[in-house]
Amino acid sequence: MFRFDPFSPEVDADPFPAYRRLRDEFPCFWSDEAEMWVLSRYADVVAALDDWETYSSAQGNMMTELPGRAGSTLGTTDPPHHDRLRGLIQHAFVRRNLDSLSDPMREIAEAAAAPLAGVDRFDFIEDFSSRFTVRVLCAVLGLPLGDEEVVRRNAVLMVQSDPVTRAKGPEHIAAYEWMRDYAAGVIEERRAHPQDDLITHFSQAEIDGDRLDEREVLLTTTTLIMAGVESLGGFMSMFALNLADFHDARRRCVENPELLRNAIEESLRYNTSAQRFKRYLTRDVELHGQTMRAGDFVCLAYGSANRDERQYPDPDVYDITRRTKGHLGFGGNVHLCLGTTIARMAVKTAMKAFHDVVPEYTRTDAVLPWMPSSTFRSPMRLELTRC
Repeated sequence: MFRFDPFSPEVDADPFPAYRRLRDEFPCFWSDEAEMWVLSRYADVVAALDDWETYSSAQGNMMTELPGRAGSTLGTTDPPHHDRLRGLIQHAFVRRNLDSLSDPMREIAEAAAAPLAGVDRFDFIEDFSSRFTVRVLCAVLGLPLGDEEVVRRNAVLMVQSDPVTRAKGPEHIAAYEWMRDYAAGVIEERRAHPQDDLITHFSQAEIDGDRLDEREVLLTTTTLIMAGVESLGGFMSMFALNLADFHDARRRCVENPELLRNAIEESLRYNTSAQRFKRYLTRDVELHGQTMRAGDFVCLAYGSANRDERQYPDPDVYDITRRTKGHLGFGGNVHLCLGTTIARMAVKTAMKAFHDVVPEYTRTDAVLPWMPSSTFRSPMRLELTRC
C-alpha cells in the first residue's frame, strides 16, 4: 500500500520517487500521517494558488505552524487582509533602495569567500553561505552586527519539526519566542533611532493614513528574519549542491557568470528548498475522483509540481538553459515571495564571489544530513572538495 509521510527522514532525503507516484497514480491523495490531502501535479497546485478563496492560508501555511502566526502574517492571510499587509510591506521595500545594496552585498560575499582560498575541503554552509546570508540580512533589515550566530541558530530551529511527533517541539517554540523578543528589541531601538533599513521602514510605512500596527510590525520582522536566514540559506545551499553534482553546469557558470541567472531559476525548479506548504479548504472540492471536504487541510507540493513532466519536458534533467517560466520555487499568485529580487541578487552575487575563489568543486559526502522540516528541504551540512 502506498504511503506518503512528509515528515519522514526518507522523504527529506529524496522525495522525488514518491512525488512521481503521487502525480501518476494518486494526484489527489489523503496522507494519514500528515492528516491532509496532497496535491502534486503542476496544474492542480497552480489552480489552488489561484483560488485563494477556496484554498485559504488563514489557518497557517507551514506544514507545522508556529503559534500566533496564522492569520497575522503575509503568508498566513487571504485578501483583502493580505492585500493591505502586502501593500504596506511593499511600501517599506520601495523606500529601502535595494539597488544601493549591490556594492555592500558584493563586499560581504567577497569577505565570506576569502578565507576559502587555498582550503581543499570545507562545509559550504558553515564556512560560506551562512556567513554571507546573515550578514546580508543584517544589512537589509537593520539587525545589529555581532548577533549573526544566535540569529541563525534560532531561525533554523523555527522552521524545523519533530519527525516523530509531527509537530513543533519545545525547542522550536522556544526559538520562535526568542526571535520575537529579539525582534521586539530591535524594533524599539529603530523607533528611537531610525535608519535606512527595512525594520525602520516597516515601522513608518503608511498608505492613506493606514499603518502596520505594533503586532504586525513584530510578526513581519520575525517572519522576514526566519525567511532571510533559512529560506535564502536553503536556496543557496541547494543551488551549490546542484552545481557540485553537475560539473558541466558548474564549469559553464564559472566561465560565464551571466549564466548564473538562468541556473538559479533552474535550481529553483529542479531542487527548490520550498517543498510543501499547506492550505485550508473553505468548501468541498471534487478532484481526480476524490472529495476533499471543507475544513480539510491540503498540502501543495511545490517540489513535485516543479518536476511534473506535464509542465516541463525531461523534468528530472538539470538544464541551466531551460526556460523555467512559471516555476514555483518562490510560490505563486498572491503568495509569490516578496523578497524574490533580493534573493536572486544575493545568490548570484554570492556564487560569483565563491567561484572566483573556488572555481572547481565536488560533493564530498554521498549521503547528506537533511534538515528535519516538513515544509523546507535543505542540507544541514554540505561538505565540498576542490577538484
